[in-house]
Amino acid sequence: MDWNFASRTNRMKGSVIRELLALTQKPEIISFAGGLPDPTMFPVEQFNECMTHVIKTIPSIVFQYGETPGYKPLREIIVEMTKKEGVKDCTIDNICVTTASQQGIDLVGKVMIDEGDVVIVEGPTYLATLQAWNVYGAKYVTVDLDDEGMKVDELEEKLEAMKKVGIRPKMIYTIPTFQNPSGVTMTLARRKKLLELAYRYNIPIIEDNPYGDLRFTGEPTPSLYSLDTRGMVVSLKTFSKILAPGLRLGWIVANKDFIAKVLMAKQASDLNSPVITQAAVAEFAKRGYIDQHVPKICEAYGKKRQEMEVAMKKYLPQGVKWTNAEGGMFIWATVPNGVDTTALFPKAIEHKVAYIVGSAFYPYGGGESSMRLNFSFPSLTQIDEGIKRLGDLIKSI
Repeated sequence: MDWNFASRTNRMKGSVIRELLALTQKPEIISFAGGLPDPTMFPVEQFNECMTHVIKTIPSIVFQYGETPGYKPLREIIVEMTKKEGVKDCTIDNICVTTASQQGIDLVGKVMIDEGDVVIVEGPTYLATLQAWNVYGAKYVTVDLDDEGMKVDELEEKLEAMKKVGIRPKMIYTIPTFQNPSGVTMTLARRKKLLELAYRYNIPIIEDNPYGDLRFTGEPTPSLYSLDTRGMVVSLKTFSKILAPGLRLGWIVANKDFIAKVLMAKQASDLNSPVITQAAVAEFAKRGYIDQHVPKICEAYGKKRQEMEVAMKKYLPQGVKWTNAEGGMFIWATVPNGVDTTALFPKAIEHKVAYIVGSAFYPYGGGESSMRLNFSFPSLTQIDEGIKRLGDLIKSI
């Protein structure tokens, strides 16, 4: 049958990551591919306790439709979490609870992007953001990263060049803290320069911050949202990394005018995020369980990151370079001599180890010699053995 699909579906592309993950499901393969939290860290008993409590005490609320902005007690908790970041002026009217941060990304695209609009992204950047915004017809300009995050001097040059030809980018998208896929963190100096450029060129910033709470070493860096003085930063956050991704619960913090527009888009999309999940998470936070749980995650992931770095120094050949992740879930490795990690991937599977190819994180090409390695999901033993297999593979080419 000819369904006569909308032309925008031609811009929908399947996730390279999901396709590669399908190849890594054999138990003998050690996978650094998925961006998965450690399932042994899920707070099952405590969350079950909270879920049982809300079902027993407020069933008429948790099984009913809810408000589009989100369950009020949860938004009040998010306000307090936001204030702990150093944000003084925040109320529940600045909050929209979303069905995970991915919905937040989609809603931002829905209310901001017209077909042909230019969006600034980091190179590399989060693949699922490109997937979401491709549907709305976004065009991308990439700005390279180094160990200090987005190269803001390069950004300034590109903004000035676009201004001269009459192009004003619709927004700047960044993951400044423990970036996905690179793991790097933008320095405070660059954050301040990025904000200065946003103010000068009148371009809003979308700060995707799913990993900001997962710091193992180093000093915390203020979020862009906390540094913003003009209401030009939109912050996206999630409970997926500090609790569990199966909850599918995140939130947007932004200027009230922006939130008002997002709420209209969300209402048309799913009316509201599941109230029962929101209520259980609110109870979880109310009992102090989040404050108890996050340090445990950081300790566990910090050990895994350290184990991966030790193994990389031990097993990878000279010339392979990688980023220093002070938190988050990923390390970005680059292989010398122009090795194409996409072409190498089938051989990696033969060596019973998997990664995500670097080119997946660029809209128009790039990262062909790089790979993303996840350290949060595999065990310490798997990390050591998996990096050994990866080293043997690279040495064999």
